[in-house]
Amino acid sequence: MSFTVEPLGPTHVTALRTLLCRDVTHNLYLLGLMEEFGVVCGPSSVPFSFLGRFAADGELTAVVFVGGNGGLVVPSAGTSAHLGDLAKKLVGTVNLGASLGDKALVDTLAQHLAPAPRFSKVQKLFSVSADDLGPFTNPALRQATLADLPQLVPISAACVKEMLQRDPLLEDPEGFPMRVRQRVRSGRTYVLEEHGQLVFKLEVGSRSQFGAELEGVYTVPGARNRGHATLCLGQISRFLLSSLPRLTVRIDEASHFADIARKVGWVAGRQQRLIWT
Repeated sequence: MSFTVEPLGPTHVTALRTLLCRDVTHNLYLLGLMEEFGVVCGPSSVPFSFLGRFAADGELTAVVFVGGNGGLVVPSAGTSAHLGDLAKKLVGTVNLGASLGDKALVDTLAQHLAPAPRFSKVQKLFSVSADDLGPFTNPALRQATLADLPQLVPISAACVKEMLQRDPLLEDPEGFPMRVRQRVRSGRTYVLEEHGQLVFKLEVGSRSQFGAELEGVYTVPGARNRGHATLCLGQISRFLLSSLPRLTVRIDEASHFADIARKVGWVAGRQQRLIWT
């Protein structure tokens, strides 16, 4: 079957939105990236691109978001065959550093671009709507401020280390605190404070008119098993769903947090994979 692979530009916005809206829940991360940054990076933004597979009739059938030269590669929901066509064209031009998305699709990308990833984790994409929520709230959950950074930076690093088995403060001692600061400045980090100490945090990783994806949900070890995650997940869910149609979060299905999410009203969907090289 004849097809072409090419970077997307301003003329492809409608086609990209149409493709992603065929499976909004599984494309929520990409919809957020598209709405926040557009399709073509500006002169002052971090380099990125959307690359698309076009059928012979011009229909856009698969897309990948490529941050930088492959630091993060995110596939759109779709068929492995179409994504495989796209991945083959990227060999030698994209150095895949990390990828997340539907398990079968990330496996297809890895087959061509990173056959031996250093780290791989299988998760489930949980989702929730306003009608599903149970009676769990904690109004003390608040947006983080710059004054929280002395506590928030090490807590955020501990979250990454526990979830991904890597220490971001050792790998990038200057860049990681800057990224934590930027998320705080953009209003995407929420924290729970108890007796002057931060005990819980989460982030809104991607947000658009179609919904938001949560990430970095973390309770400090000394404050676990006290209901903080249950109440705070319920609180942020109610708050965000007052203006958005849906939320998603990627969770290790066998983890305690998966049980918490189900208790709050979240429902597990398809398998996901996260890899980094």
